[in-house]
Amino acid sequence: MDEPFSAARRAAAFRRMRDARSSEVAEDYVELVGDLIAETGSARLTDLADCLGVAPATAAKVLQRLHREGLVDVRPYRSIALTEAGERMADASRERHRIVHDFLLALGVTGETAEADAEGIEHHVSPETLRLFAELTIRLRGDA
Repeated sequence: MDEPFSAARRAAAFRRMRDARSSEVAEDYVELVGDLIAETGSARLTDLADCLGVAPATAAKVLQRLHREGLVDVRPYRSIALTEAGERMADASRERHRIVHDFLLALGVTGETAEADAEGIEHHVSPETLRLFAELTIRLRGDA
């Protein structure tokens, strides 16, 4: 039987949380870029900053990092575009969000709370837990 509080298990859990936090901002930005393009036909720096509640300079700094990481294409005076890698990241983030959101609703959480909670959980949930959330959601809804 595993020791519940071993140093190695704690270190692995903290490492996983640090990794999730480091990708959380990138996932939120690429997901929002994709959503803005789908909704309005373009994604502009000011729109991103407004939606995220950050200063345009902050959004610009994050976009520069995402550009270096190959997730977005940013050119002066043009709309921000997602690269193929950015689109894959945005799609995966949206799918995780949907699964967590649906699971919380199936548990009886209100829509507003489910939306807010899913926004945080989606970045930290493991693939195993996500799979179980999806399976349990089906059972809770009676879809099985």
